[in-house]
Amino acid sequence: RRPPAWLAPVSAIVAGFRGAGACTVLAAGKSATADGSVLVTHSDDGEQNPDARLCFVPAVDPPPGASRPIYWDTEGYPRQSGTLRSSCYDAVPGQPDSKPIGFIDGVEHTYAYFEATYGIVNQHGLAIGESTCSGVFGTNAVGHGGKALLSIDSLSRIAMERATLARDAVQLMGQLAEQHGFYGAGSFEGTAESLIVADTGEAWIFHILPDPNGTSAIWAAQRVPDDHVTVVANMFIIREINFDDPQNFLYSDSVRSVAQAKGWWKPGTPLDFTAIYSDGEYAHKFYSGRRVWGAYRRFGIDSLPDNYTDLRFNAVYPVTAKPAKQVKVRDMFGIHRDFYQGTKYDMTVGLAAGPWGDPDRFLPSANATGVKGNWERSIGLFRTATTHVVQTKSTGQGAVLWFGPHAAATTCFMPLAATAQEVPAPYRTADPTHLSRASAYWAHKYVANVARMKYSFAMKEVQAAQDSLEADGEALVAQLDTAEPAPSPAELTAAYAAHAAKVLASFWALPDRIVETFADGWKDDGEALGYPEWWLQAVGYPNGPPPPPPQPSPSPSLPAPPPPAAAPCDDDAAVRRCVGACPAEGFARCAAACVADCCRQAGGAEPLVSQDLVV
Repeated sequence: RRPPAWLAPVSAIVAGFRGAGACTVLAAGKSATADGSVLVTHSDDGEQNPDARLCFVPAVDPPPGASRPIYWDTEGYPRQSGTLRSSCYDAVPGQPDSKPIGFIDGVEHTYAYFEATYGIVNQHGLAIGESTCSGVFGTNAVGHGGKALLSIDSLSRIAMERATLARDAVQLMGQLAEQHGFYGAGSFEGTAESLIVADTGEAWIFHILPDPNGTSAIWAAQRVPDDHVTVVANMFIIREINFDDPQNFLYSDSVRSVAQAKGWWKPGTPLDFTAIYSDGEYAHKFYSGRRVWGAYRRFGIDSLPDNYTDLRFNAVYPVTAKPAKQVKVRDMFGIHRDFYQGTKYDMTVGLAAGPWGDPDRFLPSANATGVKGNWERSIGLFRTATTHVVQTKSTGQGAVLWFGPHAAATTCFMPLAATAQEVPAPYRTADPTHLSRASAYWAHKYVANVARMKYSFAMKEVQAAQDSLEADGEALVAQLDTAEPAPSPAELTAAYAAHAAKVLASFWALPDRIVETFADGWKDDGEALGYPEWWLQAVGYPNGPPPPPPQPSPSPSLPAPPPPAAAPCDDDAAVRRCVGACPAEGFARCAAACVADCCRQAGGAEPLVSQDLVV
């Protein structure tokens, strides 16, 4: 039975919130990876004004009796200012200081950790990835129209400060949310949240949403089997909870009590957490499911369906699954760069991709009110603020964070030890409104935008740079893992800072090389990189101006009469409709047939285009 919509009007909930990202999270258990580490990833797929800074928060011994302040984070730039938590958040002229909306009890000692919008990894290798989800309940924050104190931003940071194990972090976040109230992002993505929480031995899926009163929380967690992988893409995935298996399931009492009180569940029957507490996919159908299918496909699990009726009520995809082969760190990079290449959903082909195969899809203009529709939601995304992969392990130097600012397709993942004492300088600068040559975020953003001039060609240059620098990063990690004596935190910090400087310099050199190589439609100002035939046909190139008329022969004889003109094909609208309906597979053949069909019909012949080509 489908629970009703939120008790409060959606407009009232959304009005009280800041923008949030629509993120994709992956995880792999220690027996599913090639090196025995636990892997957890996160892409922060925000929109305008992202805060892409990577920040180091040092360990602290607060004075006895001190409380821990809680802030209402904007999730935009700057996410905090003047809070003294990190040098990232030092007061800046023109930026008002962030004010606490409340406090929780402090602790005697907090651990050092790295954060972006959410906590990422602490010195003990506790790691987190986040994905906003829809939920049947929503509420607002204290001071912003509601009574809830804690967001997922704050919960993830508190977990970093106070926990060393994933299980403990899940229970800590759940208990604090029950005690102080939880509020979600509240943008179009929804008012609930999911985290993957991992340590050196295991990973957990954690789901949370507000309770119906807006003063507590409903949460559940499921352990990822050691030889499995999992995918969360802006929708809950936990299904039936085994309340008698504390080794693999954790949950709040409210999971059952609220469902029973609302008439959504009866004791003695299975409780499907997603069917009861999710509000389904948002934005459009397949917004979440396509990414889950696409990521599992990249893990070698290719027998899953790509179509379904309702992802909320149909358990189409498994909560976790065993990959076809052991997963490597760079496999995770590849999944976050995926645009469904080689499938019928390939976003690098078709008219929308243009002649150069650009997979990026932008919003319609404000004036395009008469056109309704949706683009496929890919895993890789041009509006990503940051992507990270944490390789959490107890061997060598310990956990390693791989961090990439801006879109995964054009970023370079930079490694950093979880025990490092500082973020390399290029990754601490990321004001989205002021270009800075000292900023890694701007270097990758610049490359992404320049590459669009000849995307399929320019991306070969980008990918070559990524392959080389990420291989260098892996070699550096391996070297530091086996160094004798073991490097100190200061030495690790210095080694990774030197590599980060190399990445920055390489990517600032890349846009000039792309322009130099592909400017004005030539390659190295020689070979013409012209439009492909299918695109010329699709845009009506054959219907352009005709060749010049034949000139009279110098012979005194009269010129021969011109040959009969071919039937004109001037129904551009029909051709565009036909080409627009062509599938990704066999697109070029279908587009050419559309033009040929138009010309034949103009000449009175029967159509050539098979209806099997245009669906």
